[in-house]
Amino acid sequence: MPSDRRLRGPGALLLACTASGLLVAAARAVDGSGKPAAPIYGVTVPDGYRDWRLIAPALEDAPLNELRAVVGNDRAVTAYRAGTLPFPDGTVLVKLAWERMPSAEFESATVPGRATTVQVMVKDAKRYAATGGWGFGRFIDGKPVDEAQHQTCFACHEARVRNHDYVFTPYAP
Repeated sequence: MPSDRRLRGPGALLLACTASGLLVAAARAVDGSGKPAAPIYGVTVPDGYRDWRLIAPALEDAPLNELRAVVGNDRAVTAYRAGTLPFPDGTVLVKLAWERMPSAEFESATVPGRATTVQVMVKDAKRYAATGGWGFGRFIDGKPVDEAQHQTCFACHEARVRNHDYVFTPYAP
């Protein structure tokens, strides 16, 4: 009789399917929407965010070399325009990022290339009290990145923009 103790056949398939199902369930939104959610915070990519108003564009130099645009929901735009700090609960900011590439039509222009990430900040002072009232999510191709990357979100914001309610992007009027 062979000494190979690996699980085979229907038992192995059942175990693999169960593990896969648990991983999928763990990545689902806390609100039950079924959308992939960021570890730690449970933040999802908001529906319709591509139609939100522009807060500001940005260029990120090496090593990322990205074009970025931050958009906000109506609550975010109202707070920015009024200079309201801290931002009110319900504020949602989404940063879209693309690789920078030269325009084929206009040599001096830089245009978006391949999409790199979508990053989300959600203000809920009670739910995210331990992180300045903000929940964070970082997504690549619609899927959240791993927990280790999410563990760095608040520390970075806290170290650099604590005095602006943990938000990097100023409003571009």
